[in-house]
Amino acid sequence: MRVTSWNLLHGMAIPPDPSVDAAALLEAELLNLQSDVIGVQEVDYFLERSGNHNQVGNIATVMGATDWAFAPSLFGNPDEKWRKPAKNDLMIVTNKSQEGEAGYGIGMVSLLPVKSWHRLDLKGAPIGVFMMFPVDGKLKRFYVRDHPRSAIAARLENGWLVINTHLSFVPFFNFKQLLQIKRWANTLNVDPKKIIVMGDMNIPFTKIVKGLKWNSLTTGKTFPSWQPKVQIDFILSQNLTAKDVRHIPYSHAGMSDHLPLQIEIPTE
Repeated sequence: MRVTSWNLLHGMAIPPDPSVDAAALLEAELLNLQSDVIGVQEVDYFLERSGNHNQVGNIATVMGATDWAFAPSLFGNPDEKWRKPAKNDLMIVTNKSQEGEAGYGIGMVSLLPVKSWHRLDLKGAPIGVFMMFPVDGKLKRFYVRDHPRSAIAARLENGWLVINTHLSFVPFFNFKQLLQIKRWANTLNVDPKKIIVMGDMNIPFTKIVKGLKWNSLTTGKTFPSWQPKVQIDFILSQNLTAKDVRHIPYSHAGMSDHLPLQIEIPTE
């Protein structure tokens, strides 16, 4: 079973170039990955900035998959006006559900049949942080407020549970979110030996991410994609170790500021 985690930066070509066909670039890379299950972060759902597409649904079409789900972290454009999810919002959009409101969040696509989808809501940090962004060729400092987060889980027909998430960029708060996900994973009535947690953790310390009871199945720097300096993307297991899986490394292919993280798990 080939499992991939990838922060897509809403399908943005890196370096930014308006003459590049970002959709074609993403399609080529998805076909190259040949994933059975892919968890994606920073994806848009019918937002103007990314062409008003259902990005997770488009990924499923490219892969030839029928099972996909999008979990909005917020509604609206995270770069402009947005709002937190409310109780009456559709919190998991799938190939079998009605269309939800335009938003931004995480998603998963599976070639393997999915028995059920599950979501865990994670509160955003009450404070933001100052971050550097390129503007007109120069790095400028901006205060960025945090937003709600979530984790989405797919219970696969083959007995595995795959969880995808994108944690807060606020230090310590992201560690608290990760602890919530680890506890939640063991409540979903699946064999703990067959649980995978993956995603953009925003934590550059492997020992902190894996804790005492989990193993990191990959090593290698993932961010920024063009000149990786840190690993903030992880795939975790309570049973498997890095020696039990095959890590398939990828170099920067012109898409996103994160490298895709991929492993192959023996299922027999």
